[in-house]
Amino acid sequence: MKTIAFIINPVSGAKKQKEVKRALPERITRLLDSTQWSVTIAQTEYAGHATLLAKQYATQGFDAVVAVGGDGTVNEIACGLRDTQTAMAILPMGSGNGLARHLHIPMDVDRAIRLLNHCEPLRIDYGLANDRLFVCTCGTGFDAAVAERFAGNAKRGFMTYIRAVLRLIFTYRSLNYRISGDGLDETHRAFLITFANANQWGNAAIIAPKADLQDGKMDIMIMSPNALWGSLPLAVRLFAGSIDKSPMIQTLRAGEIFLQRECVAPFHIDGDPVQIGQDIRIRIVKAGLSVLV
Repeated sequence: MKTIAFIINPVSGAKKQKEVKRALPERITRLLDSTQWSVTIAQTEYAGHATLLAKQYATQGFDAVVAVGGDGTVNEIACGLRDTQTAMAILPMGSGNGLARHLHIPMDVDRAIRLLNHCEPLRIDYGLANDRLFVCTCGTGFDAAVAERFAGNAKRGFMTYIRAVLRLIFTYRSLNYRISGDGLDETHRAFLITFANANQWGNAAIIAPKADLQDGKMDIMIMSPNALWGSLPLAVRLFAGSIDKSPMIQTLRAGEIFLQRECVAPFHIDGDPVQIGQDIRIRIVKAGLSVLV
């Protein structure tokens, strides 16, 4: 029999998702195949706790650890499972659920639990930004400034994110960047730069339509400082999965680069703001993480 641990982040997501999590143990027991899985359930108590729990389960030889939460919870658990044979699974219950959406994991909790009865492990890449792990995206510029504002809001959810966007969009100033390494040496003034391992920020906002979790490369999406004037067409393309065709976007691809910024500015990792310094080494680690799909 295989062993699986569910790590539940009780504070991620909107109010309705938090209520659903309280009933999760019963649903897991009812929907998961007990002839296939031996189940352990744990709850996180503080930031970083999921990483410690995941490392513990990997050391104990668990077959899988399930991230029950959003992209922040997924990131913490990936930090604990990277470069091990223990696979990560996802019950998407956060605000964006970027990696789950890229992997076509159902947003419906019952369907996502049932899916675990039919999953197979797949090795995917992860990224490092100054040795800080990301599984979906990291980046700097406008989206990182929004992430910083969003993180300071007690309310979660898509509408809270949209309000953060509207508060910043007319006052944000584009910055100058240099990208070098892996055959690149370019300077850009950009509204934002996203380094994508997976194809989206979350909420089906597909910033890097051609990103591949198994190619050993990141898609570098550079948005023009004039993006504000084309914001409506850009938004349409973002959710239609065709933003790479916009004249406001330039796409580069690399396995490892160095990013130099004109000043210390907001930076996000998987949607969460981090303090990381002015110059950043960003690279992809090929096939470093196992996921259940």
